[in-house]
Amino acid sequence: MNTPLLSDDPDDPDALHDPEDPDDRILKTLRTRRRGPVLTVELNVPERGNVVDEAMLDDLLSVLDDQDPSVRVLVLTAAGQDFCLGGDREEFAGHLAQDPTGNGIRVSGVKARRVCDALTSHPAVTIARVQGRAVGAGFALALACDLRVGADTATFRLPELALGLPTAWGGLLPRLISEVGAASVREFILTGRPLTAQEALGLSVLQRVVPEDALDAAVDKWARPLLRRSPPAVRVTKTLLNSLTASTRLADASVLDPELMAAVASEVHHMRTPR
Repeated sequence: MNTPLLSDDPDDPDALHDPEDPDDRILKTLRTRRRGPVLTVELNVPERGNVVDEAMLDDLLSVLDDQDPSVRVLVLTAAGQDFCLGGDREEFAGHLAQDPTGNGIRVSGVKARRVCDALTSHPAVTIARVQGRAVGAGFALALACDLRVGADTATFRLPELALGLPTAWGGLLPRLISEVGAASVREFILTGRPLTAQEALGLSVLQRVVPEDALDAAVDKWARPLLRRSPPAVRVTKTLLNSLTASTRLADASVLDPELMAAVASEVHHMRTPR
């Protein structure tokens, strides 16, 4: 499991001295590891590209809703070659087969929004550690974090239009426009082309790019000074940053993401169903 490599040296003020924490958990789709004030949450379905399904959303909510104030840094990482290959298309199709009106997709979309909002509003500073491909929902999960570091081979893509769907998952679009800018977002959403790590860095999708074997060191480089700061000061500053960023969006139509996704998916399903 990928975890920050903070020193065990007793003379190191940033050291984490807790080699085995009872809060370490193995869930259906996640593994978590607690080392002092650092909690690592690992997407752990590498054989399926860590695709986001209902079980993963439920697992993420169970972890993120438990906002322990002693957790000061939360690292979102993933097992395997890819960070996350997006939503589970088989489950998506199953929702439509069971209910062509899209109610299952609506319910899933509400959970997705809750997960991304929980990452953004979590009292800890959240860090996305990205390797391989971050597609669709994976892109959204990474973007919801405060700080994002990627391997120099990482790529980011939003393929929804090619699948006949809107870019409406987890409140991604307003966050993306706020972080990147509308003109650039239009280009790579409408074309569906992948972003390289260097492009993602230039657009502020990532704040650092390093070789893959240096990802843990990059996470630690951010975590160390954060752990030296006053916890209340960090929490208040993060809240202020989130509030000021949100105020620039004026009206956040992404609250309609679940409805939009369900409506379009239902219509596409209807068009493709033989009569």
